[in-house]
Amino acid sequence: MVKKAFLLPQEVETFYVIPTLRRYLAVSLKEKGMKQKDIAGLLQINTATISQYASSKRGHKIDFSPEVAAEIKQAALRIKDQFTYIQEMHKMLLMVRKTNVLCQIHKQFSDIPNHCEPALVGCSVAVK
Repeated sequence: MVKKAFLLPQEVETFYVIPTLRRYLAVSLKEKGMKQKDIAGLLQINTATISQYASSKRGHKIDFSPEVAAEIKQAALRIKDQFTYIQEMHKMLLMVRKTNVLCQIHKQFSDIPNHCEPALVGCSVAVK
């Protein structure tokens, strides 16, 4: 059995969730007809990164459920500039936390205690 590294929930977001969100957004924006250079400018990343997202060479270590993927596609439609990109990324990260997707990904890539619960740790956001 290969021992997994111990990662904080924030590291899981940084190393796995955010790159995958960007990949889904880049692919959705490309499907919407945007040019790679425009997507790169909007997301503040290199054009080469867009190619790597499209070919699943980057941001490919996790796959979101069809429900989360649908939400990301909707977010891509609302992104018009860097400000709305920040807003939508924040909303998507909250969704990943609220739906316990972060917890599932965390367990997949990190050696965490079996009794770890999102509400106890504080990495989930209470739904009001």
